[in-house]
Amino acid sequence: MSKKRKLQNYEATESLNVWPSFTDLMANAFMIISLFLLLALFKSLFLKYTAQETEQNLSDTERQVRLLQREIATLENELGESTSKVRKLNRASADLRQLLLSSNEQSRSRVDILQSEIKRLKSAPPVVVIQDSGGYQFDSGSANLPQELKNYITLDLVDRIERISQQRNLYVVEIIGHTDGQVNFGNGNLDQQLEEVAQGRQPIGSLKPGSNADLGLMRALEVVKQLQAVQQQTGRLEGVQFRPYSAAQLQLPNGEFASPNRNPNANRRRIEIRFSPLGKAETVR
Repeated sequence: MSKKRKLQNYEATESLNVWPSFTDLMANAFMIISLFLLLALFKSLFLKYTAQETEQNLSDTERQVRLLQREIATLENELGESTSKVRKLNRASADLRQLLLSSNEQSRSRVDILQSEIKRLKSAPPVVVIQDSGGYQFDSGSANLPQELKNYITLDLVDRIERISQQRNLYVVEIIGHTDGQVNFGNGNLDQQLEEVAQGRQPIGSLKPGSNADLGLMRALEVVKQLQAVQQQTGRLEGVQFRPYSAAQLQLPNGEFASPNRNPNANRRRIEIRFSPLGKAETVR
């Protein structure tokens, strides 16, 4: 009985003893807390590692950014220099283009001038023909200038010769005397006195033609003497040279050789004034 009671008391006491449960609970709680602490430690280490890696990455990125900034600055500087060079080249190109355009315009202008000059030089100068008729008619067998012809030479012919010579740079004026086919039976003295008359030491009236060639030359020389007198007295026709020639009865007004014809013909009697440049003489030996 007493033993049974003790057993009951023990069981009642044991049933009221919570310490083992508390110990188990605390052990479990410690383990849980330890696990959380371990997790927190792992998390902290992970975060620290991640932060270090991120910081390293940021540092590398910053270095790369600085390098890129320096490269960008260098490129911008080079670009600025290139842009400046491009502007200079553009300005130089524009100046060169303008110069070429101006040069082309000047060249075209010069070409036009040269072509005009070549065309002008190639075009034949006029031949002035003074017909032996009316007030310009010489006395038969004479080379004395009629007054009306002298006035024409002094007033009109000088202007015409001067204008044509200046326009074409012609400095030689050829005066050619033409006659008709009538036979001249005179006793000529041109071989003895022609130079004296040409030098002005004898008058034209002192000459006596012995042929139509003599008569044509005498009349051409008298026209030359009148032009030279104007040249000396007025200073006009500067640099122009005059040369008298005779074609006698040989050449018709159309330029062809005449057939024998001894009849008087006023259309064949004339003074021709021709213009030519003074070329360089070439001697053939």
